[in-house]
Amino acid sequence: MKITILYDNISNSPKLKADFGFSCLIEAGGRNILFDTGGNGKILLNNMEALGIDPDFIDDIFISHQHFDHIGGLSAVLNLNERAVLHIPPSLRGIKYPNGIIKYDRPAEIYPGIFTTGELDNIEQSMFIDTEKGSVVIIGCCHPGLGKILGTFPDKKISLIVGGLHGSEEYDVMNKAEKICPTHCTKHIDEIEKRLPDKYIQGGAGTVIEF
Repeated sequence: MKITILYDNISNSPKLKADFGFSCLIEAGGRNILFDTGGNGKILLNNMEALGIDPDFIDDIFISHQHFDHIGGLSAVLNLNERAVLHIPPSLRGIKYPNGIIKYDRPAEIYPGIFTTGELDNIEQSMFIDTEKGSVVIIGCCHPGLGKILGTFPDKKISLIVGGLHGSEEYDVMNKAEKICPTHCTKHIDEIEKRLPDKYIQGGAGTVIEF
């Protein structure tokens, strides 16, 4: 599988714009999944073009939660892709879209080996992807707390955590992962790198992680 960070507070390339928000492209299980869409459609499409990613390449769009910095680019992508399936939390309302919309209020297997936690605490869902090395966890902002998110699938070995961790100080929980790439809203990135130097992966638009 492959994860490409498209939108983040920092950028790893002069061709990619940094902005407050998060989005990444996940290529796994034969699906090309856009996880969240950042805060600005122009910036998201600019970064996708710079990375050579056509919006029509996307099979699925997974929205973690309804905050602007995660859905701001949704309409821009949908204007260029009318075939993607939307996977959203029930709290995200008002979307008019001719293709499939699936809402998750509980844990579910979206595709073989690809899971959602379902909407936790009426605010956010996260994604788990099984690999030979363990599960990769993709998180938007970690509003329900990292322990609760990982506890949705307690029997899974965690190989990698990618995404926003907000103000989480659950370093003992983070340490359960083999690798961690904190992005976007994570307030304690420096502390995570300090405490978990062998596990830490720097995020930023343009970062590519392959398993």
